[in-house]
Amino acid sequence: MVTKIIKSRGPGKRVAVLVDKKKIITSNEPYKPLLISLKKRTGRNVYGRITTRFRANPYHRRLYRLIDFYRLDKKGIPAKVETIEYDPNRTAFIMLVCYKDGERRYHLAPEGIKVGDEILCDENTIVKIGNRLPLKNIPFGTEIFEVELEPKSGGKLIRSAGSFGVMMGIEDYYALIKMPSGEIRKIHKECYATIGRVSNSVYRLQRLGKAGRNIWKGRKPNVRGSAMTPRDHPYGGGEGKAPRGTRKPKDKWGNVTGGRKTRNPRKPSWSLIVKRRK
Repeated sequence: MVTKIIKSRGPGKRVAVLVDKKKIITSNEPYKPLLISLKKRTGRNVYGRITTRFRANPYHRRLYRLIDFYRLDKKGIPAKVETIEYDPNRTAFIMLVCYKDGERRYHLAPEGIKVGDEILCDENTIVKIGNRLPLKNIPFGTEIFEVELEPKSGGKLIRSAGSFGVMMGIEDYYALIKMPSGEIRKIHKECYATIGRVSNSVYRLQRLGKAGRNIWKGRKPNVRGSAMTPRDHPYGGGEGKAPRGTRKPKDKWGNVTGGRKTRNPRKPSWSLIVKRRK
């Protein structure tokens, strides 16, 4: 799978570099029983108030694909990969698998998986791309993704395109995992993880080429504080590119943002972090 450079038909496409999905996608039609429609509330909380700025509903209509991050009820049942598909709701590709009992499910596709490959989730299965097994049975130095945070909670860590963690070792009841950020943390050794790395690793090489492509995704233009008026932002006002009129960096509401620790020092997971990310 490679990136493709768009033929120049105007300023917006002159510098665009996108992922060539035709190299990996095997089906353009999703599996309808696993599609649902989500209520659109981008950037809003449960009361309908905007809590994240510069977000909007995506320009294109899209349905949500139900991804199985657990697989625990399919222990010991082999599944065959039927299709590899694009998912508009995430950066990685997904795969439709058919289990031996006839049920079909969506899973995150690992890098290098092909149609016809067989995957398995089990306690002592072989270490192969796409297979899922507990951390205690994974050899040291193996690349993993879709890691559970607690036993039987489903894969929550390392799910974005091209990311992977590394199994570092076992210490008492915990496995040591090196995260994509460089952080080394303890996770209970009974937690499950999938072998390999997440697909679409060239996603980070994309250049969208124009602001409109971001708007299609639901990301509105992010306005600089210095371009606002004094009543709208602490940096606002002045003539031309005036320096900010405050010494410390602040957000729109005047809260200091730069150089201040935001993590709760009494958070229970502190004891599980062996080495912080740089």
